[in-house]
Amino acid sequence: MITQDLEDKFNQHINKEIYSSYLYLSMAAWADHQGLRGFSHWMRVQAMEELTHVSRFFDFLTDRDGRARLSAIAEPPQDWANATALMEDTYQHELEVSKGINELVSLCREHSDHAAGAFLDWFVKEQVEEEANVKDVLDRLRIVKGEGQGLLMIDQELGARALPSYDPTLGWIGNTR
Repeated sequence: MITQDLEDKFNQHINKEIYSSYLYLSMAAWADHQGLRGFSHWMRVQAMEELTHVSRFFDFLTDRDGRARLSAIAEPPQDWANATALMEDTYQHELEVSKGINELVSLCREHSDHAAGAFLDWFVKEQVEEEANVKDVLDRLRIVKGEGQGLLMIDQELGARALPSYDPTLGWIGNTR
C-alpha cells in the first residue's frame, strides 16, 4: 500500500506528465505552422510517449492500492521565436521533469518505500535519455545557427523518428526515441 503523501505526490507528477504531452502538442502545432513537419512529428511522438508515462504512474498507483486523480492542466506556451528557442524550451522542460522525478525518489527514500523507488528507477534512466536526446538536437541547431540547409536536415531527421505501437499484453513496443 502506498502512503497518502506519496500518492498525492505521484498524482501531482501525473499532472506534470500530462502537461508535458500538452506542451509537446502545442510545440507540434507551432512547428507545423512554421513548415517544420519533422519537428512537428518528433513532438507528436514525444507527446504520445509522455502519455505512456502517465499510464505507468496510473497503473503503479492502482497496483499499490492507491488512486490516480486527475487535476486541471495549465495552458502551455503557443509560440516560439524559432526552432532553436523551441528546443531550448524542450530541454529546460525535460530538466524540470528530471528534477520532479528526483524529488519523488528522495521522498520514496524518506518513506522507505522501496517498491516506489524501484518503480522510479526506470524514469530516472528515461530522463537521462530524454535530456541527452534533446541536448543533441539543440547542440546541432546551434552549430547550424538554427537556419538554412542545416535546419532542414535536422527537420528531416526528426521526421524519421519511429512511432511506438501498443500491444495490450506487452505494452508499448518500439523505439520511442
